[in-house]
Amino acid sequence: MKRDETPLLTPARQQEARELGEKLARLRMARQLRQADAAARAGLARSTAVLIEKGDLSRTQAQILRYLEAIAPGLSLLHLLQETDPALSALTARERTQRVRALSKTELTKLDF
Repeated sequence: MKRDETPLLTPARQQEARELGEKLARLRMARQLRQADAAARAGLARSTAVLIEKGDLSRTQAQILRYLEAIAPGLSLLHLLQETDPALSALTARERTQRVRALSKTELTKLDF
């Protein structure tokens, strides 16, 4: 039977668990893996992968590490937390809003109200 760890942790620690799940989800998307495929590689059910990415506190450390290994073999948990993976940098660059063309200073001043 699984225990509910939520009452035992401070809200700050609960937020950290959610952030870890979000980082895993971003890494998976950056590596262009489907959640079901990452879960299968880790030997987990897809529902467990969903809970890991939500930051569920009842997931074990082993499950989280297996999921990380399935997404990015050889990447350490520390590197995940620091977001040093090149795939994450590329995802951030793709998400960043970019102008279609560069504007000159005069064009920019015309647009400034």
